[in-house]
Amino acid sequence: MAEPPPILDQQVLPLIVQLARVGQRAAGIHMAGCVRPRQHFALALLEERGPLSQHLLGQALRLDPSNVVGLLNELETLGLIARRRDPADRRRHIVELTAAGGTELTRTNARLRLVEDELLAALRPQERATLHSLLVRVAGVGAAGEAAGACEIEASPCGGEAEPPPC
Repeated sequence: MAEPPPILDQQVLPLIVQLARVGQRAAGIHMAGCVRPRQHFALALLEERGPLSQHLLGQALRLDPSNVVGLLNELETLGLIARRRDPADRRRHIVELTAAGGTELTRTNARLRLVEDELLAALRPQERATLHSLLVRVAGVGAAGEAAGACEIEASPCGGEAEPPPC
């Protein structure tokens, strides 16, 4: 009987974790002085979709409302976004990208390309495109960044016999 293959031949998650670590180190070098990933994602969503309500932006980012406020406070302090009351509903805030936010997004995107080029140097362009589309599908994120029906995984104790929650 053949021996079972090594764990890394069977499981993807340890490889994803390792790739994330390497990516974080490369990002630390190339991304110094840039916005953080969560801030970048918010700016990218605003550029792609235009002004959004604070609530919709939080949903697209999959953040708790209290965390959205903190994130937007940071971006507003940096002058990268502007918040205004929605004239149709004064209880709502509309968030939009400023010119400085667009400039920062362009600068950060250029540096992200350097990180990706370093991280994915072993892949041909078509392999990178395939990897990207697979990651988008697995992450459950649509083109505009909104959740696309991904299963939310809740923490559970190790060693239990419980069934995973339904998606």
